[in-house]
Amino acid sequence: MNETLEVLNNRMSLRRYKEKEITDEDLERILHSTMRAPSAGNMMLYSILVIKDKEKIKKLSETCDNQPFIAKAPLVLLFLADMERWTDYLKHCDIEEYCKENDMDYKGPNNADLFLSISDTMIAAQNAVIAAESLGIGSCYVGDIMENYEVHKKMFDLPDKVFPIGMLTLGYYPDDMKRRKTSRFDEKYIVFDEKYKKLSKEDFDHMFKHLNDKINPNNKAHAKNYGQLIYSRKFGAPFFKEMERSVNVILDHWNR
Repeated sequence: MNETLEVLNNRMSLRRYKEKEITDEDLERILHSTMRAPSAGNMMLYSILVIKDKEKIKKLSETCDNQPFIAKAPLVLLFLADMERWTDYLKHCDIEEYCKENDMDYKGPNNADLFLSISDTMIAAQNAVIAAESLGIGSCYVGDIMENYEVHKKMFDLPDKVFPIGMLTLGYYPDDMKRRKTSRFDEKYIVFDEKYKKLSKEDFDHMFKHLNDKINPNNKAHAKNYGQLIYSRKFGAPFFKEMERSVNVILDHWNR
């Protein structure tokens, strides 16, 4: 494999970091590479908050489902789906008057803009992941940043058209870290030719066999298979209900 493919294939979610601050030079390399990510119409519908303050990072470890490893990260990047900047810019450009003069309907940000900005934001975040990895800096995505919206909105002065969609903890790999890659599903269940394929019962049994085989029969969730186990840990868990509540509040703010 070439160097790029090696970085992509050897990357792992890192939750333990070397006790070393990320250098300004490495941070600038990561941010520069992040901003080279593809973007819809080159509008760059995102903003990035660089979080170094230890108290803020500690607070994030609490608001993001009480995950202690977050508090130990030397650096956090907060990725924001951002339509505020373009909304303000269009106002600056007298867009409503322009629409009147040209017999056009003026429309503010809508759900389509939200989806597009989320797409832009996460593409940029993945560029940050790979750039960091190439520098020996590991990362972990934290989707729980979508929880406790009101707290994060106040904490980071977020306008209504700005939505925290992704968060990365970053830190250098410890010297004693052994790479441990998690398994992935067989490609035939994920990649299809020309059109979508619904999976059969037999497909699911084979697709999840390696995970079902690892389930402890005496697990606390009383799960008989991996689907039941993951539902108890994710979709049916309190943090997921909080995430759903927060997202609904975000949508309400977004559509004002």
